[in-house]
Amino acid sequence: MGDKSDYRSELKAFRDALRDVKPIPQNRAHTGKVRSNDESVSYRREKAQEANELIVDGLSSSLSKEMGAEERVLFAMPGVQLKLLKRMQAGHLGWDAGVDLHGFTVDAAREELHSFVAESKKRGLRGLLIVHGKAYTEPGRPALLKSYVTDWLQQIDGVLAFCSAQPQDGGTGALYVLLKRHRDER
Repeated sequence: MGDKSDYRSELKAFRDALRDVKPIPQNRAHTGKVRSNDESVSYRREKAQEANELIVDGLSSSLSKEMGAEERVLFAMPGVQLKLLKRMQAGHLGWDAGVDLHGFTVDAAREELHSFVAESKKRGLRGLLIVHGKAYTEPGRPALLKSYVTDWLQQIDGVLAFCSAQPQDGGTGALYVLLKRHRDER
């Protein structure tokens, strides 16, 4: 019977941890077919090209939602364990490499993010820190770079999850990113 109480306490802790998190809205309906990550990325690229969007390095130029500077972020692919998400949110997973994008133009940030994640995957890194800033230079305006970065990370193959960082690592101006573990092919 201890298992049920453990489950309840974990569920309560999870709900408490997500209390301030707002879901990223989706602008398309679920059709019933669940796509694998590879199919999903291909689908988004195809749809973006149909809409005559600018696609650079496979990352769309469109923005699904403008985010506020202090808005907390949490995203995970299906199958990522709750325990792992909690550890990531608490800053307990650590990060192997980081990139600071604030001050970049949107186009320059897209290129930098794409090459940084690609290089990190090539090096077999698992945890990343991406600093996007909070857009305080324009009070009252949405944090556009933050909004784009969260959209782009959802489009990059191999990104399993990401969330707002702990205050010591940049808080809502930065993201912890968890990459898929890649096995060496030796």
